[in-house]
Amino acid sequence: MKHLAMTLALLFLAVQAGAQSAPAWSPSKDIGVFVFPKNNQNADQQLKDESDCYGLAKQQTGIDPKAPAAKPMSEEEKKAQQKQAADNAPKAQGGRVRGAARGAAGGAAIGAIADDAGKGAAAGAVAGTMRGGMKQRQANAASKQQAAQQTAAAQKEAENQAKLAHAEGLDTFQRAFTACMDARNYSVK
Repeated sequence: MKHLAMTLALLFLAVQAGAQSAPAWSPSKDIGVFVFPKNNQNADQQLKDESDCYGLAKQQTGIDPKAPAAKPMSEEEKKAQQKQAADNAPKAQGGRVRGAARGAAGGAAIGAIADDAGKGAAAGAVAGTMRGGMKQRQANAASKQQAAQQTAAAQKEAENQAKLAHAEGLDTFQRAFTACMDARNYSVK
């Protein structure tokens, strides 16, 4: 029984010593840097200095390193935006009328050879209307596809810019924190 009590007492002292040497929260760990004392500062002093420098860096830069990066749009939001761009894409008009006119002219010329320009023009107009409508639908589909692709590219660029801005903000914060800790005789890596 005495042996068990002694073991528990040693275990308690080891846990207590470990708790004193490693603080529960370290600002340097939050921002991804390592801090080492140059003048044998103790753990309590280092934690105080880190906390002070963390607050000063936050105040001077206006950056909160704990703030999450801007949330990107969901896939549903992206697709809805791309669909809206496609729906609002410029639409070709008048393709059927132009096709009918071209077809009628060609049909009249062929009909004149067969001594019935009217029938040739009518047949050509029908065929031209169909062909003009088909070209117009193809042009509209291509315009919609292009608008959706341009929107997708703009969305990707906006996400990349947001990620870059967040990373640059964290870098700025780390530099401010490092400068403060350097001034207090710590090595920061």
